[in-house]
Amino acid sequence: MTPQTTLTIASRRRSFAHLAPLLRRRAGWIVLLVVAGLANAGAGLVGPWAIGRLVDELPAGADPELVWVCAIAVAIAGIVMAAGTWIGAWALARIAMPVVAELRTEVVDSALTLESQRIERTGTGDLVSRVADDSRKIGEAAGQVLPLVVESLLVVVVSAFGLAAIDWRLGLTGLVAVPMYWLTLRWYLPRSEPIYKEERAAFGRRAGRLLGGLTGSATLRAYRAEAGEMRRIDSASAHARDLSIDVFRFVTRAFGRNNRAEAVVLSLLLAAGFVLVWFGESTAGAVTTAALVFHRLFNPIGALVGLFDQVQSAGASLTRMVGVIDEARTVPKRSAQAAPAAPWLVLEDLWFSYDTDPDTDNHVLRGVNLSIAPGEHIAVVGTTGAGKTTLAKIAAGLSAPGHGRAQLTDGGAASANGVDVGSMDESALRRHIAMVAQEVHTFSGSLRDNITLPRPDASDDAVRKAVDTVGAGWATSLPNGLDTQIGEGGVRLSAVQEQMIALARLVLADPDFAILDEATAEAGSAGAHVLESSAEAVLSGRGALIVAHRLSQAEKADRILVMEHGQVIEEGTHHDLVAAGGRYAELWEAWSG
Repeated sequence: MTPQTTLTIASRRRSFAHLAPLLRRRAGWIVLLVVAGLANAGAGLVGPWAIGRLVDELPAGADPELVWVCAIAVAIAGIVMAAGTWIGAWALARIAMPVVAELRTEVVDSALTLESQRIERTGTGDLVSRVADDSRKIGEAAGQVLPLVVESLLVVVVSAFGLAAIDWRLGLTGLVAVPMYWLTLRWYLPRSEPIYKEERAAFGRRAGRLLGGLTGSATLRAYRAEAGEMRRIDSASAHARDLSIDVFRFVTRAFGRNNRAEAVVLSLLLAAGFVLVWFGESTAGAVTTAALVFHRLFNPIGALVGLFDQVQSAGASLTRMVGVIDEARTVPKRSAQAAPAAPWLVLEDLWFSYDTDPDTDNHVLRGVNLSIAPGEHIAVVGTTGAGKTTLAKIAAGLSAPGHGRAQLTDGGAASANGVDVGSMDESALRRHIAMVAQEVHTFSGSLRDNITLPRPDASDDAVRKAVDTVGAGWATSLPNGLDTQIGEGGVRLSAVQEQMIALARLVLADPDFAILDEATAEAGSAGAHVLESSAEAVLSGRGALIVAHRLSQAEKADRILVMEHGQVIEEGTHHDLVAAGGRYAELWEAWSG
């Protein structure tokens, strides 16, 4: 079975079902919107009525006061239409904007709960496109497209009833438009959804390529590989562009079918009206009113068809956003079960593969066993691709093993009384296990806000203690100390300083176990020495699993695991492994020169 390369896409029915409770909470505004829209559409019939009456009565010598009556009626109708438009826009804003905001918040919350290996399989571009591009598309539809769609629908419904009220025979003639419009929709709808889904997916792939090119620009420059990546970006962009052109051609064909229906039915109305007037069954004014009412439908119906591509595109975006929410709901609920006091971290018979095919032999981990006692430090070393980072993620509860278990237990072995770290409540798990990865992110905000990420209510004394523990004396020399703004638009920090922030967060979190995944790899030789001292201070008194980029870290560990091809091939202390003359001894000799 091929791994799913994109996140879940919900069905349209499921997507609109998700919107239903959000809309029900605003039922009063919806009623106001409908009332205002009906008043607006009804007032729009006054103009055709006034012209039809003048056509019938002025040639017969009607009193000039009729002109004033009609003019006043049209003026009042204009005021009603203006008020109805304003009230309808106000009501729609009170409905659509909060719903879009709630939906966007749900998607972001859901995206943050997805498992890391799922995102790695699908690529960050797909998720970023849903959170950013699809959210923007729905926001634009709610603010610009939806008001026109609602107004057009109400005008069509009210005008159709008005046409039938003028003369039932002219109303029947107008019904000829229904099958013609229906055939247009029947041709349009089945073809439009796949086209728009494909277009949105292409936009997601383009975003992924652009994001990868921008974030990897330094690597591309280092290997002079910019041209190759630009070709891939150009290819993804060209595919998205060609799909957009195809969509435009498709919509143009729909417009052509629509215009044909309008021309045919208007001609039939005039011909039927001529016959009715000829035989005295109707008046010229009634026919004029009917023709004007039907002509009044041209713009709303054209708008509905013209906007339908944007509605379909927004609908495709909605299915992608609700898909993120639905996929997050499939993540198993975490247990509130408490871990033992002073727990051991036990990893038993861990197997893991990024391939979803159960029969594959492409395993990243193969039967790994490890137990970490309270306060014990375990270093993991090995070549790139040995499975070290995957082991660290499973130990931290960020990934679930395909087979085996990772537990917090009251002893050195997995047991029925142990608590699986992958099923623990997130807040409870982080009190016991916290991870610092190689890539550290600092958020735009104050230094204090960045450090207190795991404990927003931490006191100033606790923050200063965390800063002192990691040796970040540079924090006091910043312009505003802990209140200095860093990140985008603020003070730029070095890689060493950012990693110190991550270690200070670990001090505040105060877990039983710390997982360090090559936490000094990006700092350079001098910076790595500083960070090793910081990490040593942070890890004092707590258990640790250290994915060691530098063997100087492994040398100080209580035990060392050497991994190759997803398996532990050696285990022991630094001195024992060097004396054994195996793989670790080779690595140490190469490292120490």
